[in-house]
Amino acid sequence: MSVRLLALLIAALSGVTMAVQGSLDAALGKVIGLLETTFIVHLVGLVLAALLLFGCRLGDGQLARYAQAPWYTYLGGVLGVLIIYAVVRSIPKVGVAPATTAIILGQVFTASLIDHLGLFGMEKLPFNWLRLLGTLLMAGGAWFLLKK
Repeated sequence: MSVRLLALLIAALSGVTMAVQGSLDAALGKVIGLLETTFIVHLVGLVLAALLLFGCRLGDGQLARYAQAPWYTYLGGVLGVLIIYAVVRSIPKVGVAPATTAIILGQVFTASLIDHLGLFGMEKLPFNWLRLLGTLLMAGGAWFLLKK
């Protein structure tokens, strides 16, 4: 199996876990509230990451280099809170498939912009007609999923 195929399979598995996570977070949000769910999800994630990093000694051993990273790379934590809150807010209103479709479209449009401009140290991948066509086809498919 090629490295690229394995990376794509891992990315697809990430999509599967995101859909399940969104559903679980939405169910928890109905019981304890939106911001409370966001807090609990991140707390449980912190405990698991700490256990894996410090208890199981997994990781690359580079945590001491944290100060070498650009300041904006730490905004991922802020974005994580916004993501969980938005998912918990949207899924109960529109359903898992439509919300996930909207999430994926937002990701693809933003990812295309990041690739095209080479933001955050990413390799520049110009947005061409084929990428535009693929994005439009995805948007068309999303439109069908969102129809009642």
